[in-house]
Amino acid sequence: MGADTHNSDDFLQSFAVVWQGGIVAQTILVIMVVMSMLTWFITITKMWEQRKLNKQYADIQKEAQKGSFWSGNLRDSIDKLKGNDHAYKMIAEEGLRAAEHHEGHLADQLALHEWISISLQRAVDSVSNRLTGGLWFLATTGSTAPFIGLLGTVIGIYKALLAISAAGQASLEKTAGPIGEALVMTAIGLLVAVPAVFFYNVLIRRNKDIMEKTRFFASGVHSYLVSTTRQARK
Repeated sequence: MGADTHNSDDFLQSFAVVWQGGIVAQTILVIMVVMSMLTWFITITKMWEQRKLNKQYADIQKEAQKGSFWSGNLRDSIDKLKGNDHAYKMIAEEGLRAAEHHEGHLADQLALHEWISISLQRAVDSVSNRLTGGLWFLATTGSTAPFIGLLGTVIGIYKALLAISAAGQASLEKTAGPIGEALVMTAIGLLVAVPAVFFYNVLIRRNKDIMEKTRFFASGVHSYLVSTTRQARK
């Protein structure tokens, strides 16, 4: 317990050193704290969204294994899916609308499979955009936070040199504050950047897996609609 309290005090003291460094140091510190908070917020919300999409796909797979999802009427199958914000339900509905619209308006202008494919691709792209939204901030934070911290480091070293120049000699009393500020700025920049880069790569990898499942589902919808629509027209 004593060690934890000591570490906490050292952490707060490090921030206090930076905060006493003037308006420029304070501005840099605030920017990096905001970047860190947004990084964690985006990461948590994206992981929650990924978890939700994986659960939605798992529910569909359970129904498909029972043989009830693709064997009957697709409209009835997707109506059973729970949730207003169901990505796979949206994809299937987009495909159904495309098939109905083609039959009434585009039968002589564009092949059925092409029209349904275009509509499904649009729906898949919307899921992809939903997953990748905000990831640019993690990438930006990961690439810029170390340099923002480095700016604070340069300013701290510059202050230390000014203190040495004013005192005429390198006194620990004069240089400890600015040098400490410089080192803390470097550490904070890395503490902000490393999680951003790590979680960006994790989220990108998980998004890739989800999009593979999404495209596989869209392919199933495409095959179902093309075959059933053609059979209905015979």
